[in-house]
Amino acid sequence: MPKVRTSRTKPPPEGFEEIEGILEDYARTMRDAENESTEGKRAKETLWPIMRISHTRSRYIYDLYYKREAISRELYDWLLKQGYADANLIAKWKRTGYEKLCCVRCIQSRDMNHEGSTCICRVPKSQLARSQVFECVHCGCRGCSSAD
Repeated sequence: MPKVRTSRTKPPPEGFEEIEGILEDYARTMRDAENESTEGKRAKETLWPIMRISHTRSRYIYDLYYKREAISRELYDWLLKQGYADANLIAKWKRTGYEKLCCVRCIQSRDMNHEGSTCICRVPKSQLARSQVFECVHCGCRGCSSAD
């Protein structure tokens, strides 16, 4: 028999009150992006605003913990566990060459046209034709290579 889930969750750790307003703003803009009309857009384009908001929220939490050291490890772990940030994306940002990665899907080779390749947004802009504008089909990114 499966476990019965209860609504007992730990209260947020100390320091959450300071960033709660900003996280609520991100949640509000996420709701607006989810409720936005999809008329006139390609199927893949409808998710791009959601991906961008998720990326910026994760980057905000990453910067708070790793760059500015403004939050505690306990609060950082709690935020990841509650889904405020993408833990897989943050893990990639800590690696060399992935500091500006837009989404984890762009480095997965199984979703790409050619075997073993990565997304077009991971190619440095110096190696692309200057006259063309490339957008990632997954998230709409126009270039997240660390070599740019």
